[in-house]
Amino acid sequence: MGQSGTTLFPDGIALYKARVRLDPNAAESTQDYDGIERNFAMPVKLSVVVPVKDEAENIAPLAREIAAATAPLGETEIIFVDDGSSDGTAAILLGLKAEIPALRVISHATNLGQSRATRTGVRAAKGEIVVTLDGDGQNDPADIPNLVAPFDRGDASLGLVGGVRAKRKDTSARRVASRLANAIRQGLLHDGAVDSGCGLKAFRREAFLALPYFDHLHRFTIAMMLREGYRVEFVPVNHRPRLHGASKYTNFNRMLVGIYDLFGVRWLQRRMRGKTEAKEL
Repeated sequence: MGQSGTTLFPDGIALYKARVRLDPNAAESTQDYDGIERNFAMPVKLSVVVPVKDEAENIAPLAREIAAATAPLGETEIIFVDDGSSDGTAAILLGLKAEIPALRVISHATNLGQSRATRTGVRAAKGEIVVTLDGDGQNDPADIPNLVAPFDRGDASLGLVGGVRAKRKDTSARRVASRLANAIRQGLLHDGAVDSGCGLKAFRREAFLALPYFDHLHRFTIAMMLREGYRVEFVPVNHRPRLHGASKYTNFNRMLVGIYDLFGVRWLQRRMRGKTEAKEL
């Protein structure tokens, strides 16, 4: 870990700062500096984190939509985490940075999964509130303001606002599998999540980073937030058909990991004695 302010992951919600490159004519770039001048001292109110894997055809229009949707919200950064893509996703994202100054690109050398990519992005985020959405373009960035709005009430107990897809644009087999999975998880977890698979979520960064981490956490973030004593709210969101590429998941592999994780999350719930206020005397 380097000196404060020069690393990829800020301490708390400290501001990210670029390293100074002494030779302005040098061609090389670093993880913290890509040759594009930005005001890294500018405060960030909101961070949008998008984990992606082989979504080269979807990411450019999605990034532009996110930039347009968040423009009225004040200082926003957009963090795409490329999770070991092999189709040129990272190169396309880097090409967009001159067009979208708020865009940051983080790359995993190997594919580690959606939950790990999300966590990487949240750790790197500067905003107190983080919004996540899927990189396939099916989540509508126009819903971001509605997800963020409940936090403006100043209720510190609110930890997460989850999207609920009113009209799914998936195949009938996937919709049936999703309803069955949500019914089973409700019977065990009682977390009120009727659409746990929706990638559109807004949450407090510090609350998310306090959750116990495990792969596939993104499917159980709501249950884990409740476990930590935070309130959760839900808002209806739009859902769009996938225009390019194919889903990285099948109903079968979702079922296999879902059953295993479901009992693990239930164990975590039972091993938590509740939240309390701590005071230094």
